[in-house]
Amino acid sequence: MSRRSSGLISAWAEAQRQQQRQREAQQRARVRQIRDEERQQRLRQRDMARMHREQQAAYKQRRDADARTRTAELEERVAALTGLLAAGCRAPAFRSASFRRPEEVAPFAPGPLAHPVPMPVLDNYQAQGGWTAGRRAQAQQEAQARYQRDWQAAQAAETQRQRQLAAYRQQYDEWARTTIAEIRQHNAGITEMVSALRGGDRDTVVEYFSAALYASSAWPEEFPRRVTAGFDPGPRQLVLNWELPGFDVVPEAKSVRYVASADEERESPRPVTQRRALYRDVLAQSMLLALRDLFAADEFGVLESVALNGFVDDIDPATGRRAEIVLSTVMVSRGDFRALRLEQVSAVDCLVDGLRGQLSARPDQRTVVRPGRLPGDVAGGAVSHGADAEPDLLEMDPIEFEGLVAELFRARGMQAVTTQRSNDGGVDVEAIDPDPISGGKIIVQVKRYRNTVPPSAVRDLFGTVQGAGANKGVLVTTSGFGPGSYTFANGKPLTLVSGTELVDLLGRCGLRGRLSDGRTGDGRTGGVPAPRPAPGAASSARPASSDDHNVLGMSWSGGVALDVCALVCRGGRVLSDEHFVFYNNPRTPDGSVRTISGSGGDKAAIRVAFDALPPSADRLVLVAAVDPEVNPHADLSGFSDAGIRLRDASGAELDRLDVSDGRPGETALVLGSFRRRSSGNWEFVIGGKGYAGGLEALVQEYGIDVA
Repeated sequence: MSRRSSGLISAWAEAQRQQQRQREAQQRARVRQIRDEERQQRLRQRDMARMHREQQAAYKQRRDADARTRTAELEERVAALTGLLAAGCRAPAFRSASFRRPEEVAPFAPGPLAHPVPMPVLDNYQAQGGWTAGRRAQAQQEAQARYQRDWQAAQAAETQRQRQLAAYRQQYDEWARTTIAEIRQHNAGITEMVSALRGGDRDTVVEYFSAALYASSAWPEEFPRRVTAGFDPGPRQLVLNWELPGFDVVPEAKSVRYVASADEERESPRPVTQRRALYRDVLAQSMLLALRDLFAADEFGVLESVALNGFVDDIDPATGRRAEIVLSTVMVSRGDFRALRLEQVSAVDCLVDGLRGQLSARPDQRTVVRPGRLPGDVAGGAVSHGADAEPDLLEMDPIEFEGLVAELFRARGMQAVTTQRSNDGGVDVEAIDPDPISGGKIIVQVKRYRNTVPPSAVRDLFGTVQGAGANKGVLVTTSGFGPGSYTFANGKPLTLVSGTELVDLLGRCGLRGRLSDGRTGDGRTGGVPAPRPAPGAASSARPASSDDHNVLGMSWSGGVALDVCALVCRGGRVLSDEHFVFYNNPRTPDGSVRTISGSGGDKAAIRVAFDALPPSADRLVLVAAVDPEVNPHADLSGFSDAGIRLRDASGAELDRLDVSDGRPGETALVLGSFRRRSSGNWEFVIGGKGYAGGLEALVQEYGIDVA
């Protein structure tokens, strides 16, 4: 018994020891797991700390690099100011030849029209199928028929291509002739200018040398460009006031450093004495650079001497008012100036000692110097460019006008530059609109016209836009546009800006410009005239002149007899029953609108003096209706291929305006309306609304009582 019990106890004790070992092993495993997790956690924390330190180091390096970049930019800016004169001397001299345009046009490029339509080849039309002789013969006939059908279609397409090619060639030849004629006329004007310049014509000399200063590529873009000039032909002296940059052109900061403890960039100020000395040097360099540009542009030896006064537009400390404060003045002869080696001079010493000029000792405090001679002292007066007084857009220098338009686009948040004077492809300004949805490349043409811009200019712009792959085209003019221009531009990526609209846009963007004649054009060429109220009678229209009118000739296909009528309206209401012009009322009371006999293929015609329309009228509505006495059961289903020919008083055709076709069941139709824009121009808007109740239903909608 005792042996058996001893064996049981041993077995139980062994089992207990096994269980204890298992528990201990599990405990050790848990401890190892915890230690491993703690070790992994410590490793992750060390990695995160290292990454944080690395990120902090990278952030600090980035901020340090940004500070160094800003410091480098300040140093580059100062270096550019210090080397202003040396860089300017390397720029090409202004020449009168830069005004000339080469007598060349883009070559004829018909595109796909240049390639003949491929003709079908008979060998490619083989009979298919057929076990019997009869079926094979039938298949051969079907193949021959397919060949004939395809050959006729290809032949018709080729005939159409040749016709289109001939028409396009004729259009190109006409455009090329017109363009070459314009270029020759322009160059002839330049030849006359050069002749006047050689002869010392006062106005020509002032305009030419003012243009030389404005066109100078040596003058930094951010520097002001404003000049007042006069020319004394006796001593052949040019006297100018030329605006200089302000004190803020010199950076206030000398360097930038990053302070990690405060996490900010701090600027080290430039010492006032150093900044003042640099500013005086910039003023001296600017004076010498302006003299260099003037004498370098004098290719015909017109100038014997130049009296130059450099001023800043700032607050006069003596009066507290904004004024032109002269900070430097010099009078130098051509011989003395050409003896200088500008690339090697000290600008201040050269201006003050070498040329015996004056330079303010404290220009930062706007200490003035007394000029030797002012442009206003010259007989014949002075001419100002870029002054605060509103410039006359019609009299502005063409280059300056294009620059003003480019600045308008820049003021509206776009990137814009003027193109070179030659080989510009009809492009005066190129602009980039950064808007990601509606933006893109914009082609701008500038027309400094007094007469209405012809529709051909709008068509040429559209071709230029397509050829340049631009998103949009803008035509800016000092005059206006006719209805044909607006009709052509409708639905196309084109914007037309008239003279009055341009003045309004300039004012909204803080720029200045005016039209000396107070209107957008005389309305004689290329379109419908803008209205001109009679002096002292703003509420009434002036009488229509026999020579100041347009003729609207209507033509259409179809044998139906139609009455063509006109309504003088304000909005959608006719002014009065007397302003409804039709067969029983052939003219308005003032005679500004009247029916006349058609000529030259026109089936009906209306004569309109747009200038003489009542000031309260803002549209002229043209309508057509079936004549119920001649065709009592007809409708407008046969009214097609309709159009309006716009002619001037001499009968010369200015434009063609398309109108909508008629529809079955309708007996009256609104052809379209001429609408007065805010600029004063008249724009043609195509109609298309039809009426089943004839002319009676149509005029009732415009407020005429037919009861």
